[in-house]
Amino acid sequence: EDVVPASPLLSHTSLPWISRVKCLQCLGCDCLSECNFFPHLQDGYFSHRPKEKTRTDSNNENSVPKDFENIDNSNFAPRTQRQKHQSELVKKPLSKQKEHLRKKLEEEKVKENSLLGKSSNEVVQLGDQPGKNSSSNSDLKDIHRPPRQHHLTKSGNSSPEVRYDQPPKCEVTGKEAISAMSRAKSKQCRQEIAEVYCQHKHGKLMPEKVTRFCALEGKANNNVQWDEDSVEYMPANPVRIAFVLVVHGRASRQLQRMFKAIYHKDHFYYIHVDKRSNYLHRQVLQFANQYPNVRVTSWRMATIWGGASLLSTYLQSMRDLMEMNDWPWDFFINLSAADYPIRTNDQLVAFLSRYRDMNFLKSHGRDNARFIRKQGLDRLFLECDTHMWRLGDRKIPEGIAVDGGSDWFLLNRKFVEYVTFSNDDLVTKMKRFYSYTLLPAESFFHTVLENSPYCDSMVDNNLRITNWNRKLGCKCQYKHIVDWCGCSPNDFKPADFHRFQQTARPTFFARKFEAVVNQEIIGQLDYYLYGNYPSGTPGLRSYWENVYDEPDGVHTLSDVALTMYHAFSRLGLRRAETSFHTAGDNSCRYYPMGHPVSVHLYFLADRFQGFLIKHHATNLAVSKLETLETWVMPKKVFKIASPPSDFGRLQFSEIGTEWDAKERLFRNFGGLLGPTDEPVGMQKWGKGPNVTVTVIWVDPVNVIAATYDILIESSAEYTHYKPPLNLPLRPGVWTIKILHHWVQVAETKFLVTPLTFSNRQPIKQEEALKYHSGPPKNAYMEQSFQGLNPVLNIPISAARVDQAKRNAALVGARLEAWVDSLVGSVWSAVDICSTGPTACPVMQACTQTAWSSLSPDPKSELGPVKPDGRLR
Repeated sequence: EDVVPASPLLSHTSLPWISRVKCLQCLGCDCLSECNFFPHLQDGYFSHRPKEKTRTDSNNENSVPKDFENIDNSNFAPRTQRQKHQSELVKKPLSKQKEHLRKKLEEEKVKENSLLGKSSNEVVQLGDQPGKNSSSNSDLKDIHRPPRQHHLTKSGNSSPEVRYDQPPKCEVTGKEAISAMSRAKSKQCRQEIAEVYCQHKHGKLMPEKVTRFCALEGKANNNVQWDEDSVEYMPANPVRIAFVLVVHGRASRQLQRMFKAIYHKDHFYYIHVDKRSNYLHRQVLQFANQYPNVRVTSWRMATIWGGASLLSTYLQSMRDLMEMNDWPWDFFINLSAADYPIRTNDQLVAFLSRYRDMNFLKSHGRDNARFIRKQGLDRLFLECDTHMWRLGDRKIPEGIAVDGGSDWFLLNRKFVEYVTFSNDDLVTKMKRFYSYTLLPAESFFHTVLENSPYCDSMVDNNLRITNWNRKLGCKCQYKHIVDWCGCSPNDFKPADFHRFQQTARPTFFARKFEAVVNQEIIGQLDYYLYGNYPSGTPGLRSYWENVYDEPDGVHTLSDVALTMYHAFSRLGLRRAETSFHTAGDNSCRYYPMGHPVSVHLYFLADRFQGFLIKHHATNLAVSKLETLETWVMPKKVFKIASPPSDFGRLQFSEIGTEWDAKERLFRNFGGLLGPTDEPVGMQKWGKGPNVTVTVIWVDPVNVIAATYDILIESSAEYTHYKPPLNLPLRPGVWTIKILHHWVQVAETKFLVTPLTFSNRQPIKQEEALKYHSGPPKNAYMEQSFQGLNPVLNIPISAARVDQAKRNAALVGARLEAWVDSLVGSVWSAVDICSTGPTACPVMQACTQTAWSSLSPDPKSELGPVKPDGRLR
């Protein structure tokens, strides 16, 4: 099949990546980390992509993708380095690429010599030793990676060479450790990497042998049963549960709804909020103070996916709980804000009371040697700079059986006490071993339990159902924070509801749920457990999620977001003036004041409805400050050609950033884009015959920025591609045209907003010219597409080009007016309300609306405890 279809348009754009495609054609893409190195080769672009089986229901929540037999993480860190620099090289002509690469490699040799104190020949000899489990892909690596390319440093993010407060205690020769040090951002992290590497090299870090205290040979085989009627046999002494909630992000209302569903006055709730989630921390403190059996950790960690910090969080939480003498709990259960109960609290208590001596963990259920290899347990990792760095190989300690699986578990108090306070050989050495382990919480408790005196209490079931769809969930989505490839479960949707009612094995919780992806399924579960809310209850189909709050400070916003939020506020004030103003009366006219107070995403019936901007403004009639909230909604910009073509497969097209390949949506809701962003084009397809379509990107003055062809397979649902455009993008409204056999099928538009702020300060003219003048020499790519303008009937207007040049120099009020005219062309102010007293007599109060972030939301509001001990 033609991987790159012959096309007069495609020939202009195929050069940057044709050689990489051919590489994959020859070798076959049999390794996940290689496939994900080419993000545009996914979701239906090329049919030789590996065909993964979809596992609709697996209860094994660990990072090892069961359905990919050929994942090789042996050289993941160097590959990620290569990816960054490849995209940088793509934008240069071929001859310049070679020269650029030659210079980079020369610089690299100098860096390596200063780093290692070795000649370049010695570095090659030491750094290119094949790592454990990597020999099978040696040919692949040789073809894809220039020699030692992974040592290149990130421009602006890391120092040009590794400097130490103290020299390392050994010669750092391992290629993975060298790569980690060259990529680490802080001096302290580089120092830690060197020290840990040297300790390990001298054999002083990892235990060689560990004592096993379990009398069993192999795993315990405890078969526990449960039925729906078990709640009727509530024991006289029911167990009490310590729920440990480890949460992050900004989804406070979803967290509160989950907390409401699991709360009972007889249990205990200990909440850890990620150190970087200050807004959520403020919200949690607010509701925790209402209940005596809820506490928030006085300490906070910045936990990352796969990081050792998550295990530290659990162990510290266990110690805290053991030391709380006024909390007599029997079981430890960990949950996140993405969990939700699928059985009632009473049912859970009845079940655990029957099995109060058991510990519930889910094991991987596969060959143990393969699990160790795929999980990376035989590799040394270090967490610093909020990244998990891979530093080399290590041996599994002798004397014990290593196990692992899901990092969601239910543990009884006896075992928690053992893990927390025991100083025996097993616990102390395993704590050290797992301090340098990827995804340690997915293995530490399993391994300790299976080798401890409590090994006969292990039940291979964590009482959860997890939504695994590995075809979508194994996209290497965490490679920016972990030197490894892993998998994550998908969010549940309404079609999955029947899975919660299965009774083949005991299950009491499910994950994952995200209200920004789908809230209907949460509502279904809520009603299933506790019944419907009364008729007429407001806000049941609405969802609000905060994206900015004034105490966070404007430094937490990008210049693009700050620019757009200010424009949205002004759009709302114009709406108030045109809707409410009467001649000779200024009571509904306003002047904007200060930065936004808060910003929320607003969803209704699982559809994004826009932004809610709370902002200050001076009422011109009384010269008093009022606080208002404006609702802005994106206008429809996707249009099917008229008359429609006979090509019917295209359903939708959108441009944005932060494409989530797992959930198939843009996490940058609303698509707020600035001149230095790198947009991704997405198309959604219906089923039909294999076809090739042409996509054309046209900038605001009709310069054709990119064209490319996409082969759409008959079964493809989504395609996405990020053209390697030279930056900055010209501000204004861009057009994306989709053609089939040179006939336009559809078009969509997106706004690249000019910036009114630079580093959160009003932009200066020299900065405005830098960001708003378009790419150097007016070229978005090395090839010119000007010859296609007459063919496609897209004329370049000299007047529009001149106007764009004048606009690029605008600052102050004139720049704001330009921004407002552009924003108003793709966004509309739907409504505005007042959060407090107002001089505008016809403006409604925000609490009286159905849409405001201040309107009633009973499903997430936390009130007094009911007589039955519950909140819901």
